[in-house]
Amino acid sequence: MSEVLQAKVLTVSDGVVAGTRVDTSGEALVAQLVAAGFEVVDRGLTADGAENVAMALRRMSAGFSGLLVSTGGTGFAPRDQTPEGTRIMIEREAPGIAEACRLVNPLGRLSRGIAGIAGKCVIVNLPGSPKGCVEQLAAVLDVLPHAIRLLADAPTSH
Repeated sequence: MSEVLQAKVLTVSDGVVAGTRVDTSGEALVAQLVAAGFEVVDRGLTADGAENVAMALRRMSAGFSGLLVSTGGTGFAPRDQTPEGTRIMIEREAPGIAEACRLVNPLGRLSRGIAGIAGKCVIVNLPGSPKGCVEQLAAVLDVLPHAIRLLADAPTSH
């Protein structure tokens, strides 16, 4: 692949926002994306909650052609509302991506993350744990460049 694909990473965490936790998951995703050949052009941070997530994703995806991954807020805790916030702002869901993410590990079944499309941006919700987010992204990283090219209406091999 000759073109460099762009990515953005959104960390969803009350603790990181409050300064009581370090954003190790966001750092791990940036490293993974760079190693896979993506240029990480933006990082965002928001508190948990559906409206916070929807606003942050809307801002980060506006006019952006590429991959936007979120980490955090996909579990069962009351403030884990990343999927609900994502559903507010995406145009179409991409359930196969979310399903593939969940299959990597038995704990993946506890992830409520979704994936979808907003404009020319592919959005993927990943867990907040550094191990979980990296494992789940690895499960779909091979198909995401093709998905991004299809959204951008770029020539593909099919």
